[in-house]
Amino acid sequence: MVKRGRIVAFFLLLLLFIGTIGTTIQGVTKDIRLGLDLQGGFEILYNVEPVDEGEVINREVLEATVETIYRRVDSLGISETNVTIEEPSRIRVQLAGIDDQQKARELLSTSARLSFRTIDDEEIRINDQPLKLDFDDESNEPDTEEGEIFNATNLVEGSAKQAFGKSNQPLVTLEVKSASDFAKVTEKVAALGQGATSEGLRKNAMVIWLDYTEGDKYVEQVRMEPGEQDFVSAPSVNERLMTQTVQITGDFTIQEAKELADILNAGSLPVNMEELYSTSVGAQFGEQAMNKTIFAGVIGIALIFLYMMIYYRFPGFIASITLSLYIFLILVVFELMNGVLTLPGIAALVLGVGMAVDANIITYERIKEEIKSGKSTMSAFKAGNSRSLATILDANITTLLAAIVLFSFGTSSVKGFATMLIVSIFVSFITAVYGSRLLLGLWVNSRFLNKRPGFFGVKEEVIKDIEKGEVVEAKVFGREFDFVKNRKKFFALSIALVILGGSFIAFKGLNLGIDFTSGSRVQILADQSITTEDINEHFEELGIETKKVVISGDNKDIGVVRFDDVLEKDTIAKIKNHFKDEYGSEPNASTVSPIVGQELVKNAIYAVAIASIGIIIYVTIRFEIYFAITSIIALLHDSFFIVALFAITGLEFDITIIAAILTIVGYSVNDTIVTFDRIRENLKLKKRVKTFSELAEIVNKSLMQTLARSINTVLTVVFAALMLLIFGATSITNFSFALVVGLLAGTYSSIFLAAQLWLVWRGSMLKRKPIQYVEKKNTGGPQV
Repeated sequence: MVKRGRIVAFFLLLLLFIGTIGTTIQGVTKDIRLGLDLQGGFEILYNVEPVDEGEVINREVLEATVETIYRRVDSLGISETNVTIEEPSRIRVQLAGIDDQQKARELLSTSARLSFRTIDDEEIRINDQPLKLDFDDESNEPDTEEGEIFNATNLVEGSAKQAFGKSNQPLVTLEVKSASDFAKVTEKVAALGQGATSEGLRKNAMVIWLDYTEGDKYVEQVRMEPGEQDFVSAPSVNERLMTQTVQITGDFTIQEAKELADILNAGSLPVNMEELYSTSVGAQFGEQAMNKTIFAGVIGIALIFLYMMIYYRFPGFIASITLSLYIFLILVVFELMNGVLTLPGIAALVLGVGMAVDANIITYERIKEEIKSGKSTMSAFKAGNSRSLATILDANITTLLAAIVLFSFGTSSVKGFATMLIVSIFVSFITAVYGSRLLLGLWVNSRFLNKRPGFFGVKEEVIKDIEKGEVVEAKVFGREFDFVKNRKKFFALSIALVILGGSFIAFKGLNLGIDFTSGSRVQILADQSITTEDINEHFEELGIETKKVVISGDNKDIGVVRFDDVLEKDTIAKIKNHFKDEYGSEPNASTVSPIVGQELVKNAIYAVAIASIGIIIYVTIRFEIYFAITSIIALLHDSFFIVALFAITGLEFDITIIAAILTIVGYSVNDTIVTFDRIRENLKLKKRVKTFSELAEIVNKSLMQTLARSINTVLTVVFAALMLLIFGATSITNFSFALVVGLLAGTYSSIFLAAQLWLVWRGSMLKRKPIQYVEKKNTGGPQV
């Protein structure tokens, strides 16, 4: 008799999910912070250096610097700011959603140390000794004199204001701490005389510098365009001024005068800051990338839902519900964490759907297997859930290890990917395991699904009779395959491909991105189709030599330009302004110094090594050392093929590819562990294995039993990765390509390589060490 109450409970839960998601999803997505690559902005990594020799950069100095940066950013009205201290003496600044990136960049980089000098660049001191102008002296050596230097320390903190002069010209006013000190200074400058030098410069000009550096010369800069000058004003001083107000005059607009007042009030930096790494994204680029990637994600997820419902029927429908809930919960958790959603983060969310469905596939395959064996629907449901739980747990932990390593060693955008991946693993375990079990369990326990194997995609003619002792034969597409018999062919194929790939890597090499080689990269978005000749002509106009130009985009409207050198910020500003005027969209620009490039290479090697060691330790604890070593060989095999195909295709290999490799490392071991778990289970049923043929039979049977799971899992994740590759933003095209290659290689190695290697290795030891399963508490597998 059908228990309708459970079915009613199912639909009530379904209505609750739909209502909750429908009424809150808009608010959740609205509150999620978008990264620089989705809304535009820039990120700069600074190395902090002392102003004077002998000064120490400690935590206190770094925190004071961060406080000053925040005050400056606040003056621009930027709300989404993230300034972090990185050991030993670095500061990372991220500003999102700003209109004038160059202005903000200049605001950050200037130390804002105000100084007052004569026209021959001599510091003005507070004492009674008159100044001597050395401008016409051939030696050009300024006189030295005792006394306190008059500079920003003599000004009242926070006193800068934008005001207007007699002719309504905008200017900036400052308050001095001592009117008498300022009177002494002005008296000395006025004493230089109201005449002109042989160069036509006023002798009694008091030059006010912002960030004067040794070697700057007023005589040279006064002839430059106003925007290129480092001094901000050079008023004439004709008499002794007994006042507490200093006026900084110049050809200011109201906005320029206000900005100068703001930066002076924000305070000078107690350090010098050198750019090590920078990346900027134009708002149009960010919007286009987000729209395209979301579109690709929707298609990928829709294909996963459709495939699950066609292949697994009713349980596939349940999986689609829990996966929808999974996506919603991911966004809620991410919003509560105040996480920053990046382009790779969206990719991680989409891939997470493919990986989350893996838990459903493992469980549903088990349930189908139990139904085929002749068990009732309820017994099959209980046995399937019970036997799949440990496998799902092992598979998720290995992927989690790789994600944690990725977060520890990745750059900011890669950290966004890793964060989303970590959240996905936890949430998918809850929804795919417990959520699916709850919803499907309501139908199973209602008895509606009794004697209806078609709802699980099982035909009645394949169901065995348990009472007659019939057993389910491991078959794929109705046939038996002997994978073990052909192992030497698979080994030979892998060795041949490794040699081929190694040859390309050795002789052709990788097309390394600036992340690893240092240099600069500019990405231009045009309003029409462009060619390499078009881009080169523009850079020739700017007087800049390009190294490599690549045209991409659906309409051939994106140009990527590489430079061996790290472009100066002024050069980047010139490039941005030129192409914004030309095409109406501000280009993206990235620079990586040699220091950071070397660190990224080192961190990439560390990340892969640490992930591998962590997986070896975990698999050894859960299984045995032989399983652990062969799984690592398989994942290195998969990682190698990603690298080899990048060498063969010549695609750019950047830091996001390392993220893809580590993702595949976790996924490949995930797939391999499912097979190993089934081998372990079959060894337990056999209890004792003494011959190679017995072991080979168990391995082959295990491969047959898990093959459908391996194929279905890779298909669902490949659906997501392929859609990102075809329809996603160009900035993650190579990343998506690496994922597709890695997914296919991971499935191949799990079926044809890892288990076969374990068989050969462990089988060669059977004469000395027969495999005997001994039941022990807290043990993960077969014990000898």
